[in-house]
Amino acid sequence: MHSNGPSANADLARRDLAVVWHPCTQMKDHEALPPLTIRRGEGVWLEDLEGRRYLDAISSWWVNLFGHCHPHITAAVQRQAGTLEHVLLAGCTHEPVVALSERLVRLSPAGLSRCFYGDSGSAAIEIALKMSFHYWRNTGRPRKTRFVTLANSYHGETLGALSVGDVDLFKEIYRPLLVDVYTAPSPDCYGRAAGEDWQTHSRRAFEAMRALLEEHADEVAAVIVEPLVQCAAGMRMYHPIYLQLLRAECDRLGVHLIADEIAVGFGRTGTMFACQQAGIRPDFLCLSKGITGGYLPLSVTMTTEAVYGAFYDDYVRRTAFLHSHSYSGNPLACAAALATLDLLEDPATAPNNAALAAHIARASAPLASHPNVAELRQTGLILAVEFVSSRSTREPFPWTERRGLRAYRHALDRGALLRPLGNVLYLMPPYVITPAEIDFLVEVMGECLDVACA
Repeated sequence: MHSNGPSANADLARRDLAVVWHPCTQMKDHEALPPLTIRRGEGVWLEDLEGRRYLDAISSWWVNLFGHCHPHITAAVQRQAGTLEHVLLAGCTHEPVVALSERLVRLSPAGLSRCFYGDSGSAAIEIALKMSFHYWRNTGRPRKTRFVTLANSYHGETLGALSVGDVDLFKEIYRPLLVDVYTAPSPDCYGRAAGEDWQTHSRRAFEAMRALLEEHADEVAAVIVEPLVQCAAGMRMYHPIYLQLLRAECDRLGVHLIADEIAVGFGRTGTMFACQQAGIRPDFLCLSKGITGGYLPLSVTMTTEAVYGAFYDDYVRRTAFLHSHSYSGNPLACAAALATLDLLEDPATAPNNAALAAHIARASAPLASHPNVAELRQTGLILAVEFVSSRSTREPFPWTERRGLRAYRHALDRGALLRPLGNVLYLMPPYVITPAEIDFLVEVMGECLDVACA
């Protein structure tokens, strides 16, 4: 038993640093900035061992949709834990995985009729890549082995997912291990010409993708994109017209479309799935993060009856998709996901989220006039503030100066958990945040800009 006295935070941090290797972290940084020691969460708030509170402005890496320890999700997990904690999904099934699959099929774009479960976002991407490659092999097109991705994309950290990503910070060191892909320019509207609207820019950006596909369609299995927002690259945003054009071109040339909605699904962009704003259906829809409301690891790769049918044959034909995860379709995770979908489908949720998005837009508008802000952009409940050394030239601060870390530290001092992406401050809060809490975060972000740009 460890006390929660004045040294409780320091004691747990010391124990942690003796044994834990943290993700996405240069551990030497923790010599100067110990990890937060969190003992409990409630709503949008996290609390450390000494009672200090932090507003979770980033939904704990974008997973927590309805706040920490939501009673409806907690109760669902507790009920499930009392009856069945896990059973292998090979040769077995259970009510939670069937019910979840039925609901996802109903909620997703029409035609996505099959659910294949994994345990992380990266796993969902790996499954989609392997399924696409294997589909073309099963259907007599074995030359279709290549993938097309967008510049600035991010799809996870396992080797296949890393291959189809394009953020050098994560990818460059491992390049000798990775599969070669074709990379098309991003439709990111930060790069639009003066006076150019998002739709015009995104439409113009598509021409490079069109040319690439026309040249290489015979060898391309699939194009993979993050619909509307390229999150890890700094919340890069683009217009739905790009997805419409891409779907049409993939159909024309016989190429699969993989939609990575791991970060942007389940209401983040203002619709249940971002693809719905373009009125399209991908061939593969990859989901994770918010699917369980932040409770348990779970991912699903949804696909069509046409893809499913290409693997359905006598065993001796060796067409089966022999991919597996020990915790595929875990009943506890499925119960959490079903409870999360209850909350998402509550008639009050969509209007409430729309009102929160509007409030974020109003409250943050003054940040656009900050002398170091090059762009303020928003899609649904995702807000990003791009800060630069020169507003007129948009010259970024050198990455080695770690200006975002200055912002992070200031926000912690003020009781807010922000985690800038380089020189981009962003908000992606739980859907239970209040307007007053949004106002507080925007105030802190303004201070962070001053601190980071000083």
